[in-house]
Amino acid sequence: MTSRTELDRRTFLRLAGSTVAVGAAAVTSTAVTASAASVAGGGRRLVPPGKLGIQLYSIRDKVSSLGFRAVFERLSALGYREVEFAGYTQGAVGAITPAEIRTLLDDNGLVAVGSHRGIADFARNMEAELDIAQTLGMAHVGTANAPTNDRTVGGYLAAAEQFNGFGAAAAARGLKFYQHNHQHEFGFAADAPGVRLYDVFLENTDPAAVYLEMDVFWAFVGRHLYPGFEPVEYVLAHRDRYPMFHLKDGRVNPGSSNGYDIVEFGVGDLDYQEFLGALAGSGRQHGIWEQDNAASVAEPPFPVDSFGNAERSAAEILALRAKG
Repeated sequence: MTSRTELDRRTFLRLAGSTVAVGAAAVTSTAVTASAASVAGGGRRLVPPGKLGIQLYSIRDKVSSLGFRAVFERLSALGYREVEFAGYTQGAVGAITPAEIRTLLDDNGLVAVGSHRGIADFARNMEAELDIAQTLGMAHVGTANAPTNDRTVGGYLAAAEQFNGFGAAAAARGLKFYQHNHQHEFGFAADAPGVRLYDVFLENTDPAAVYLEMDVFWAFVGRHLYPGFEPVEYVLAHRDRYPMFHLKDGRVNPGSSNGYDIVEFGVGDLDYQEFLGALAGSGRQHGIWEQDNAASVAEPPFPVDSFGNAERSAAEILALRAKG
């Protein structure tokens, strides 16, 4: 794909004229329906057991205190089959190598589906990051960082060019490079109020090299803060670019600036049966549970009952069934 250093006039006018074309049709309602526990069984699973994953940041306290061996044994027993890393260290338990982590994954029937690393890590030593990813057997590697802190059209164009380079390097090693969203990627450019930054990034990254992991919770927060789009419509319009999803639940809270609070999966208001049901049929997406809020006073802040959250959330996700 030819990199661009500036937005051409045609693309600029198209984006400015319509904040996001995929938002024209709203197929996801305002996320206020029942939890997965109330969904009647009978249809096919929306998240097959072999595709259920966990972002390890959700249980970072256990990784730090117990180490990967004990954590992987517990996750396997809870029904998880895929893990997404949030670093390769295990705190008090001591040093461990990527090869040793891979052995523990294999021993417990787990697959490393991806990893969140900082943009600076890739810029500093891309090949070393890809070496680790391949040792761990990942198909994907990426970042949860926003593409850039420069919230202008030019800033996002420059970020898209950088990500195209990351993606090309990963593709040369047989990996898919991805970016995980938070809420503010869906905001508007500081120098072009009619242009949604997510659109600039999506339109100017190579679809064959740069992929997207939609964090569904943060996408709905983005819709609350920057109206005019439906999260699922992005995926329906670009199915091949979304290999993974963060399945994080949220409860509506009008008193929160985000409009939602992060909660355990199944006790929130996000309609995952509707969202995942709209995507049923491709069979390629990986569902990764995450609960990244901090609910205790410990430093660094950790979730209060992370293994309990993981167990109950796994049951709720696996209970999701297609309607009919």
